[in-house]
Amino acid sequence: MTHLPAGPEIRLESVGLTLGRTEILRDVSLRVVAGSVHALVGPNGGGKSSLVKTLLGQMPHRGRLSITWPGQPGTIGYVPQALEFDRGLPMTVEDFMRATTQRRPAFLGRARGQMATVDAALDRVDMGDKRLRRMGALSGGERQRVLLAQSLIPQPGLLVLDEPMAALDEAGIAVFEHLLADWRRDGVTVLWIEHDIDAVARLADRVSGLNRSLLFDGAPLEMLAPERLLALFSARPRIAPTAVRLEAAA
Repeated sequence: MTHLPAGPEIRLESVGLTLGRTEILRDVSLRVVAGSVHALVGPNGGGKSSLVKTLLGQMPHRGRLSITWPGQPGTIGYVPQALEFDRGLPMTVEDFMRATTQRRPAFLGRARGQMATVDAALDRVDMGDKRLRRMGALSGGERQRVLLAQSLIPQPGLLVLDEPMAALDEAGIAVFEHLLADWRRDGVTVLWIEHDIDAVARLADRVSGLNRSLLFDGAPLEMLAPERLLALFSARPRIAPTAVRLEAAA
């Protein structure tokens, strides 16, 4: 049985971003298919996180950016690279989830019906048995799993992931891969920044290479060839801009 995508299509047309005198993004045109897992790869400082922040409305930009939902606009979830907080705070995993996934103030307690939802999300990332642990006592990988659990409430239609695998151990990576399969099955649109090229080759539907400008865009097995990766991670991209634009539009 084929399900219609729950997530939106994303289009960027000649998007540029300049901060001060530094050009962060240059003439980026990109389409993310509704309900697909679309990976962004590229060097540090290449503009991947800036592109995501632009998409989320946190950065000024030139050009046109559109998010087209199949019906009523849904929820956008975001998982950052890392969670910055005071590790000395006596905040448990349950406290954190309650504070970040409900609208009422956390000091008033959990909203009726919220407990089962939070518990289910923690169970999906294998953190249910650590719900009473202090956030500051968790490993980096465990905190990343909590962020993934947070992104599940409410169920997102569009999910933006900024290097979610960076701190995960093998068990955490398995959890993430199961979640990714669930999102694909449910038609969620996933925009995924990732450094693990092997993971992208295995798990993404499409991949774009970004080093300030778009250097390639297409099927992972074709795009992630050694010569393309060499050009992508080079300080001076070797692919001619004209060739890139033709390839991206194909």
